[in-house]
Amino acid sequence: MERKELICIGCPMGCLMSVELEDGHVTAVTGNTCKRGDAYARKEVTNPTRIVTSTVRVRGGQHPVVSVKTSKDIPKDMIGACMKALKEIEAKAPVKIGDVIVADIAGTGADVVATKEVGE
Repeated sequence: MERKELICIGCPMGCLMSVELEDGHVTAVTGNTCKRGDAYARKEVTNPTRIVTSTVRVRGGQHPVVSVKTSKDIPKDMIGACMKALKEIEAKAPVKIGDVIVADIAGTGADVVATKEVGE
């Protein structure tokens, strides 16, 4: 049996949790004080994902870059490919909040959307 210790980020409590695994399957989660903790722990040890935030260059804008984020969480092991793809992207001003800058980044199924506005 394998045991992993986690600090939960599912709510502001930050519970210290222990997850027991057997053959890659979660057998027990302890230390959480809410249901979100249990769900977070199970996902984090079997299929960790993250929302990616970054910036993208802007051509012809008031600012040289715009902040962006993925529309949903992506597998943690795809973050590098996502960041590599973003280095090659340049948006054209004007950029509005919510504009899709890149659809399906690195084949993850997540779009990269603008989180700020950049005028011309």
